[in-house]
Amino acid sequence: MTEENADRSRFSRRRRENKPAGTKKRRDLWVTAEEEVALVARAARERVTVPNLLISAALSETSETPTQRKAAAAELMALHTLLARVSNNVNQIARHANAGDDFPQDARAVLAYVREVAMRIDRAVEGLM
Repeated sequence: MTEENADRSRFSRRRRENKPAGTKKRRDLWVTAEEEVALVARAARERVTVPNLLISAALSETSETPTQRKAAAAELMALHTLLARVSNNVNQIARHANAGDDFPQDARAVLAYVREVAMRIDRAVEGLM
C-alpha cells in the first residue's frame, strides 16, 4: 500500500478506530422503519456507519439535549406572552396619542420595557444557535 493510499484510507474510514481494551458495553436500539431509513441516509451522506453516526451525535458537545430544547421553547413561550402584553400597552399608548391628548409619561417606561424584551429575545435566539 503506497503512502497516498494509506493517507486516503485513514481519512475515509467508515468505522471508528479499534480501542486497545476493546468494546466494553453493547447498546441495542429499536427504531421504526422511517427512523431507520433516515439514519441510513444520514450515515451515507456523512460517509460513516449508523453506530458511528449515533455515537458521534450523542457525544457531541455542540448538540442540544431534549431538556435544553424544552427550556428554550419554554423561554420563547414566556417571551411570546410578554410581547402580547407589551403590544397591548403600545396600542393603548398609540390610541391615547392619536386622540390628541398629551403623550403619556408612561410611554418612555413602556418603550424601555419593549427594548428589554427584545434583548431577551435576542439572548434566547443566540442560545438556540
